Amino acid sequence: MRDIFLEQLSHAVRTIPNFPIDGVLFRDITPILTDHKMLTQTIDTIALDMMNLDWYPDIIVGPEARGFIFGPLLSTKLGKGFVPIRKPGKLPSSTLKIDYELEYGSNSLEIHDDAILPGQKVVIIDDLLATGGTIAACIELCKQLNAEIIGVIFIIELEGLGARKLLSSVPLHSLLKFPA
Repeated sequence: MRDIFLEQLSHAVRTIPNFPIDGVLFRDITPILTDHKMLTQTIDTIALDMMNLDWYPDIIVGPEARGFIFGPLLSTKLGKGFVPIRKPGKLPSSTLKIDYELEYGSNSLEIHDDAILPGQKVVIIDDLLATGGTIAACIELCKQLNAEIIGVIFIIELEGLGARKLLSSVPLHSLLKFPA
């Protein structure tokens, strides 16, 4: 049953060549988001996978922007809170900030400095793992708040870009894998 769903999920991902730049195969999850049954089953599958991995978090963390879609849905499913990690200047209270490198430049992320209590068990969720820079920054922000990162989960992982090596200090799980 799970394998059948993952095959359906894989077929729902739309591939857009040469976006945002030439040579890139963009993996578009919009078809998943527009199908409420598929979206619900995606969250149900993630929750079951987490249980099978013995990942029982106190809180779910997700980066802007698509982590904001899957994170609150997963939080609701699990009965846990959600912590957003945002681009600079978007959070209204005191924050921690980290600068990090991207494939095509640099960026920064922030988290409220009281969003995670020391020792809380955290699962980070995002839609896509490519080079791992954004998630590495999220992990570092959570560590600065003395969280225990028990895992990071993705809908899609692009293989061959070195992200697994970069993120080797934390357990990773992806529903789907595509070549980069």
